[in-house]
Amino acid sequence: MPEQRQLRLGAFMRPVSIHTAWWRYPGAQPDANFSFPAIKRFIQTLERGKFDAFFMADHLALLNMPMPALMRSATTTSFEPLTLLPALAAVTEHIGLIATASTTFDAPYHIARRFASLDHISNGRAGWNIVTTSNPDAALNFGLTEHMDHDERYRRAREFYDVVTGLWDSWADDAFVRDVENGVYFDPAKLHTLDHKGEFLSVRGPLNIARPVQGWPVIVQAGASDAGRQLAAETAEMVFAAGGRMVDAQAYYADVKARMRAFGRDPDHMKILPGTLVVVGETVAEAQAKKAKLDSLVHPDSGIASLSIALGTDASAFDLDGPLPEIPPSNQSQSGRQRVVDLARRENLTVRQLAQRAGTYGGLAIVGTPATIADTMEQWLFSDACDGFNVMFPYVPGGLDDFVNQVVPELQRRGLFRREYEGRTLRENLGLPRPANQFFP
Repeated sequence: MPEQRQLRLGAFMRPVSIHTAWWRYPGAQPDANFSFPAIKRFIQTLERGKFDAFFMADHLALLNMPMPALMRSATTTSFEPLTLLPALAAVTEHIGLIATASTTFDAPYHIARRFASLDHISNGRAGWNIVTTSNPDAALNFGLTEHMDHDERYRRAREFYDVVTGLWDSWADDAFVRDVENGVYFDPAKLHTLDHKGEFLSVRGPLNIARPVQGWPVIVQAGASDAGRQLAAETAEMVFAAGGRMVDAQAYYADVKARMRAFGRDPDHMKILPGTLVVVGETVAEAQAKKAKLDSLVHPDSGIASLSIALGTDASAFDLDGPLPEIPPSNQSQSGRQRVVDLARRENLTVRQLAQRAGTYGGLAIVGTPATIADTMEQWLFSDACDGFNVMFPYVPGGLDDFVNQVVPELQRRGLFRREYEGRTLRENLGLPRPANQFFP
């Protein structure tokens, strides 16, 4: 008899919460996103709750919204992910460490070295979230006045992936013989020079770091456009999916897994985890009151700015009490833009109402008791809408503690979530195979 299917849980930290007003909630720690002692406490709590991974988002621009909105944002200062995660590796033992790194503004040799280092430092717990950075303000921080177009960014990302994984395979697993008696440190026959020359990239190699503990760090991807789905189907082992209606999640799940099969990949070797804001209460009414209180703390300036970013156009010029006008195409995230437009049309929202939703997090929110939250997660899992969730906490530390102390035990009681980690590495805990070396049998 097959084992019961179980949830995978990531903690999406941006670097501590996605909700614009989290830092204003009563009892929240306003400086938590830039406090190492606080983040250390959070990740140790998540590890106690047996979470698969701590997922560290990143952004590469500050001046991407009007100052009246920017002055209200707690993400104006945060740690650089690949500086923070090695420090967190030293104070944890099991939880995965996933960082965002851009294929648009970084070099593949840098990315390969940093994530290989993190994988060795953490003893096999690293994951790379591949992003193609659609923010035009970020381009200005890297000497560019124009942004690459959407499809070009994804073509570069696909080549970038090939280069990085090729660099990770520079060394055979047994290349370092360290023969003290004969003075031989490594076997030259076990070293491969990549010598890549492609449409966007030229990288000689080899990498000056031994092959990662996991072979490759776990590959994570978050694009939902057609190009993003193709990249995920070809490369990803975890997908940070958009949270929304279950019927849309089921369609996305079926589509991406079918594309995997077309590429000859086992669909079980990808875990699809939609982002989900979870608010816990002793009663459903209490949880709803918490969410309402949190949403009420979003300033209108923040909402309009968030909406403008999502749409890729200045929403402050719109009639706030009228319907959302037609939005011209932009180079921003196409899937994110379409989700907002679809929400406005489906629920007949005014621009003001849509801005409020954008500022408060407009994706999937599960608000209720530990039992009702577990009911919803179980329904999604067994309806082929997901393999688990990237949980977003409404505020910290309280919202995070509520989930670990109340929801996790309920999921464990139902047999839906682990009581102990299955293995030593992130791949082992996710049930993912260790990739074979491309150049050495």
